[in-house]
Amino acid sequence: MKDRKTEFKWFTITQYKEEEEYLSKMNSKGWRFVGVNLPGFYHFEKCQPENVTYKLDYNQEGIKNKSEYVQMFSDCGWDHVLDFVGYSYFRKVGENTAADEDIFCDDESRLDMMKRVFRGRIIPLIILFFCVIIPQLLENGFAERQSTIQKVLTTVMFIMGIVYLASFAHFTKDCHTFEKGLRDEDSIRVKYYAIYALEMLGLIIFLAIGGLLVHNVIL
Repeated sequence: MKDRKTEFKWFTITQYKEEEEYLSKMNSKGWRFVGVNLPGFYHFEKCQPENVTYKLDYNQEGIKNKSEYVQMFSDCGWDHVLDFVGYSYFRKVGENTAADEDIFCDDESRLDMMKRVFRGRIIPLIILFFCVIIPQLLENGFAERQSTIQKVLTTVMFIMGIVYLASFAHFTKDCHTFEKGLRDEDSIRVKYYAIYALEMLGLIIFLAIGGLLVHNVIL
């Protein structure tokens, strides 16, 4: 029997909980998580099946001061597994389920992590979306002639744009739902309604570009 195996699994930025559950489930089946590579190859080694809780944190400042950062979690019983694209992976062996264990002491700390994800991962994607994808699609949409390769690349970029928009919307919804449990709804309504309105505007613009592409590029 092989002692190591690799699985491909795709998780978006907002699906860190699903990723945690996946790694815990693999450990319960006798496969301990040992590494991950882009675009989503997870590496495991054979082990005794056991209940292990995995948790992810996104804290670039913590990674810069790694010894103190890791020690803080170690003092609470969490073992540091690895760091990957800004996320730190921790695990704890025990009888409790993942729902009973958390690396955050309260909901405010969890919300702070989500805000760090927004600043470190979502904002760069937003910049890429508006400064690269949208201008490139507009340029291709108005082009009279394109090679087959250009058409394929244009289609790929359009699909990427759809994925980005879905990620923005999903992350905003998660943040809104979570923050509603901590704040008075009236205090955050304007902020999130403004964000939803911007996302809807972006979707309308993107669909208009999509129609242009279908007419001038794909057909």
